[in-house]
Amino acid sequence: MTDEHAPSETRQRGLKTMSEVYGFDLPNLKGDPFYEVTVDHLFADIWNRPGLTMRDRRLLLLGVIAAQGNAEIAEIQVGAALRNGELDADQLREIAVFLAHYIGWPSATKLDGAIRKTLAKDQKK
Repeated sequence: MTDEHAPSETRQRGLKTMSEVYGFDLPNLKGDPFYEVTVDHLFADIWNRPGLTMRDRRLLLLGVIAAQGNAEIAEIQVGAALRNGELDADQLREIAVFLAHYIGWPSATKLDGAIRKTLAKDQKK
């Protein structure tokens, strides 16, 4: 007999992957359509497709976030990359230098600032 309140296999896989991506546990919110699609599709399915490692996906995501100039989300992803051991401080700094040539200095400056801020927080721990 199954527990009707237990998360589905897809939801469990999505929540597990979200926790791996972000480096901390996230709640199982019910009744929020955007959250449900995020967990059940993006994290359960897309982040678990074959062909790319978690690190590969993180690098791609950092490039997209940097191109959008979203420093707040970059801080979350930089912190997760550090916590998960996917990227180290030197690699993160090099990403900002590399991307500056493709996405422009203003957007890369935001990424570099997010990296510096996250590294400073990490050193205080």
